[in-house]
Amino acid sequence: MGAQSGGFQIVASPYRICPLGAHVDHQGGAVTTMALDRGVLLGFAAAAGPEIRVRSAQFPGEVSFRIPQESTNIEHCDAESQWGDLARGACYALLRAGHAISRGIVAFLDGGEGFHGCGVSSSAAVGIAFLLAMERANDLLVSPEANVELDRILENEFLGVKNGVMDQSAILFARPGCLTLIRCHELDRTHQSLQFGGGGGGSSYKILLAFSGLRHALASKPGFNLRVSECNKAAKFLLEAAGRDKKRKVAVLGDVAPEEYTRLKAKLAAVEGGHLARRAEHFFSERARVEASVKAWVAGDLAEFGRLMTESGRSSIENYECGCEALIDLWGILAEAPGVYGARFSGAGFRGFCVALVKAEMADEAARFVRRKYREAQPELSKNVGGDQGVVICDSGGCASLMDL
Repeated sequence: MGAQSGGFQIVASPYRICPLGAHVDHQGGAVTTMALDRGVLLGFAAAAGPEIRVRSAQFPGEVSFRIPQESTNIEHCDAESQWGDLARGACYALLRAGHAISRGIVAFLDGGEGFHGCGVSSSAAVGIAFLLAMERANDLLVSPEANVELDRILENEFLGVKNGVMDQSAILFARPGCLTLIRCHELDRTHQSLQFGGGGGGSSYKILLAFSGLRHALASKPGFNLRVSECNKAAKFLLEAAGRDKKRKVAVLGDVAPEEYTRLKAKLAAVEGGHLARRAEHFFSERARVEASVKAWVAGDLAEFGRLMTESGRSSIENYECGCEALIDLWGILAEAPGVYGARFSGAGFRGFCVALVKAEMADEAARFVRRKYREAQPELSKNVGGDQGVVICDSGGCASLMDL
């Protein structure tokens, strides 16, 4: 199989953080996001026919397959090549949405050392990269909004992860230096870029990512999908108790009015040992934190914004009940680091990174503090971190883009 004449191209697809809005996108809540100046690079050329061949800098072997005519005929990769499911999932989503794809790609994927499977939406970044590459190879004009839905199909239907639309929206709509507010309710999806301080001046922060040494895929562990199901059960209970029909086949907490929750939360606390009530409490308190964080960001108040980040992290632990000893240790260390405004888990909170905003002039000092304290708290896991790579200082970045060479 060879590449079609027409040139070599690169997709740059950024990783993302979610300062506020933990675990609410799949429930129709609002989230705040930023893209990072780190991400995946997918170099590719259009193939002469419907074959796809991909290699990766981070994973061994080659993923190769022929694009079928029907989405239902796309099979998953074997266990040793699961990273290739994102390429297969991109084809699945495009076919599922009715797009004709007759040309594949010859490609090489580089995700940057240490970032895959760590809670910075590496799967969404790679999925978006494959979608954009396949669309270019087949001369498809697809809007960012449509690609949000295509990546949702890829992750929800093909990979079996019950996430929402936050990750791909963050990657597709990001602007450097801006906070993106994304309203994720399927009946009213919107996004808005917000300049720090209302655009009245520059910001003086850096983004600090600290790796716990824990890494795995979301769909391979029950925690993430279980929490989503618990939120859906809480929403169903509240809507039925309010005497309202749910608006969709699966109820989400975003369908419940805040006043209904306030009135009915005592009843919810009395069922199933109270864990459904804790999931709902996280959703509604996080929704309030998101709205407050937007006001703080536009006002240029990083101290308040950071305080809300740390409260989000605390609610993720106490109400959403995610995290583990190592992640909770790392979150606490970050929150205490010199110059840090606030910290929380990055991603789902079942593995990977914690994220913090830190004063720009104190970022290096904070990074040294975190490395030292985490080695003391988790000496074995620290061996998986890789020295200085365990704490990375980043800036915000722009959206996914295509480049011609």
